[in-house]
Amino acid sequence: MYRLQRTLATAANTLSTTAAATAAARTRCVPAASAVAAPRTIAPRAAHFASAASSPASLQNDISAKNLHITPTSSPKQMSPLKDLVFGREFSDHMLTVAWDAQSGWAAPEIQPYGPLHLDPSCTVFHYGMECFEGMKAYKDAKGNVRLFRPDMNMTRLARSCSRLALPQFNKQELVECIKKFVKTEQRWIPQEKGYSLYLRPTVIGTQPTLGVGPSSKALLFVIASPVGPYFKTGFTAVSLLAQSSYVRAWPGGTGDAKVGGNYAPTIMPQVNANARGFQQVLWLYGANDELTEVGTMNCFVFWTNEKGQKELVTPPLDGTILPGVTRDSILQLTRGWGEFQVSERKIYMKEVLAASEQGRLHEMFGAGTACIVSPIKQVHYKGKDIVVPLDPKDPKGQAGPLTKRLNETILGIQYGEIPHEWSVVVD
Repeated sequence: MYRLQRTLATAANTLSTTAAATAAARTRCVPAASAVAAPRTIAPRAAHFASAASSPASLQNDISAKNLHITPTSSPKQMSPLKDLVFGREFSDHMLTVAWDAQSGWAAPEIQPYGPLHLDPSCTVFHYGMECFEGMKAYKDAKGNVRLFRPDMNMTRLARSCSRLALPQFNKQELVECIKKFVKTEQRWIPQEKGYSLYLRPTVIGTQPTLGVGPSSKALLFVIASPVGPYFKTGFTAVSLLAQSSYVRAWPGGTGDAKVGGNYAPTIMPQVNANARGFQQVLWLYGANDELTEVGTMNCFVFWTNEKGQKELVTPPLDGTILPGVTRDSILQLTRGWGEFQVSERKIYMKEVLAASEQGRLHEMFGAGTACIVSPIKQVHYKGKDIVVPLDPKDPKGQAGPLTKRLNETILGIQYGEIPHEWSVVVD
């Protein structure tokens, strides 16, 4: 029996059965600024990441890296050849786990052999979707150093997602230190070759074994890892999109700006239907004016000459319906630093994209996310019409435009330590 099972069993014995006790404990365990939030008003979030409990947590029994316990596996796995890696199909030897309950707060973190979780079938995660997660990667540079890319932003977003689901807050800096130790433990699983990495999936679930809609008095935070290869194994492959307005990915007041499992399951059926029609991804639209939101599970960018005759890179704003992507933020900061064209966060409507295409002002479109960095778009099918998106004007066979390629190469260079940058964090 794993140490995790003993921790969960102990927590179950001390679980308070009254709502008052749970609320009181939550008040002790959650910083005042991050207590269970009142219903939000939807407004642009210019400092979206910074708004999530930016000060160090002052919880009793908070996560602490100095208390981390490591139980090495006695049966190390054999990693598949790099050419056979499939995203999310193979997992490393260990996992990081930290249990929480409303009475005692966070237990000591543990790195233990990867294996099944021991959970009661009545846990709130199974019945009410109390689950949120992150996606991040660990890399090896040319000297063999292990690196993380902007882990502070992932932890801040995870804290925001937890807050949205009334799951417990945590010390983000300490969790980063725990993840660093986890990555060091699993470093043999990080391929040396550029383009390959170890995908990390921090997850928080509600584990209170009770049927009833309310804050969970128990939770489990865990991190698993999967070795992955380049998103485009043979170079960029531009995708065709089906603009979708019959189904909606997110809406004002919903959870579009949190990385929760409930955002993803409902998108699968429309995605399958789009695939059956020959499209690789769905372009999610919203509202009577067909406002662009996201591309599949990625943020959306449009590069065009706007109606004022200015070169502009534009992406939808963080208005509560858009996930605040780490790659999205990186692209915005990089391009603003270049100062070569206007960079905007504002609403984009399909009528604008259609007009730009018809008038020859549409230059590039791409999705952006952790898995692929950027994914070039070559076509959007909208109301029976195919909008052709230019790719590389200098290469008829090219699968990505100049800006898309430049962004990919720059972010890759930072991630692998080829371009010195504060975003690339060396794991000591």
